[in-house]
Amino acid sequence: MREMLVSDIWSIVKVRHGNAILLKPRGIDAAVPIFIGTLEMQSILFAIEGKALSRPMTHDLFLNMLNHVNLSVKRVEIYELKDDTFHARLIITGGEYTNENPLILDSRPSDALAIAVRKKCPFFIYASIVEQTAIPLDFFLEPAEKSPNNRNKSLFEQLEQAVAEEEYEQAAEIRDLIKKLESGDDD
Repeated sequence: MREMLVSDIWSIVKVRHGNAILLKPRGIDAAVPIFIGTLEMQSILFAIEGKALSRPMTHDLFLNMLNHVNLSVKRVEIYELKDDTFHARLIITGGEYTNENPLILDSRPSDALAIAVRKKCPFFIYASIVEQTAIPLDFFLEPAEKSPNNRNKSLFEQLEQAVAEEEYEQAAEIRDLIKKLESGDDD
């Protein structure tokens, strides 16, 4: 079985081409950016802030339906990155579905996270995905201070653009180059 890392929503940010959830695996000083739509962002923010609307949102309706048939979301997993698209699934138990034989439903990560936040259940991301796509937290906090020369500043701008365009392989290459330059290994 591949290693899964329990994760938290570190931040939700507006970027040039939409919105991104910065998913931070516990114990790692990096975040995985997952791009989401505006409606999903609002749904997640409502859930994080504990706001309820007068009528149920789609994610609330889904959880109400599960509850009505005695099923429960046990956890959420972001398990694959294929063609620059993240894939998630809901792990559901109750009734005939046990921990050993759960109901597994395919989901967009944004919907899965909106449900997990409401249900207060854990969400996991596979370590291999973190290795491919994670960006150091200092990139989001203080990139200008971390890169005093123009060469590094340009690299940070390229990294931001690659992330915004969901070009994760290119972003990983730029991230690795920045790390190499910061360590003083210019070869």
